[in-house]
Amino acid sequence: MTPPPTPSQETRERILEAAVSVFASKGYHDTKVDDIVAESNTSKGSFYFYFPSKQDIFLALVDTFADVLENRLRARLQAETSGVARLDLALRVCLEIFGQYRSLAKIALVQATGLGHIFEEKRRAVNDRFIKIIKDNLDEAIAEGSIQPMDTEVIACAWMGALNEIVLRWVYTDQPEPVRSLLVLRRMFLQSIGVAEERIREFERNSLDLRKT
Repeated sequence: MTPPPTPSQETRERILEAAVSVFASKGYHDTKVDDIVAESNTSKGSFYFYFPSKQDIFLALVDTFADVLENRLRARLQAETSGVARLDLALRVCLEIFGQYRSLAKIALVQATGLGHIFEEKRRAVNDRFIKIIKDNLDEAIAEGSIQPMDTEVIACAWMGALNEIVLRWVYTDQPEPVRSLLVLRRMFLQSIGVAEERIREFERNSLDLRKT
């Protein structure tokens, strides 16, 4: 007897895309599995084949956003040789991606707050991934002599906290928009690690306009 066909990868992606839309509009608590099934035009059987529960698909979306952000970051940073320039580029790429994937950012950063221990653990794990990227690039900048030795772990945590707060406010209120945030955060971050004013102005002159990306 031939086994029944399993749901396709395309179906899984459609369910995930539908979940983004429903979670973004209704919020986690008010979303039902039936809502996601209806939005994706699939079946409960297909949903549960990939995701045992609403919680599982929510966590999968958080991971999806973190993977997109990390993969884009690492791909873009490979082309930059200067440690300080990589730090500036990382900030620009993060704000670009938050702008492109706003609904996913809302789910990953906003709805995860206050949803219990498992969500807080997931959010902390995602933050730790990006704190490590910042710390590694700070360490490389120190090793090449671009900046003076400092406690890169604390600085990376502080930078991540500031970026999170700015993005959360933007997701909630549309302000401050990414281009404005880039100008202020870049100057604040680079000044905090002792980058010279001339170098900061160089980054400002050469920066890509996020509205064109």
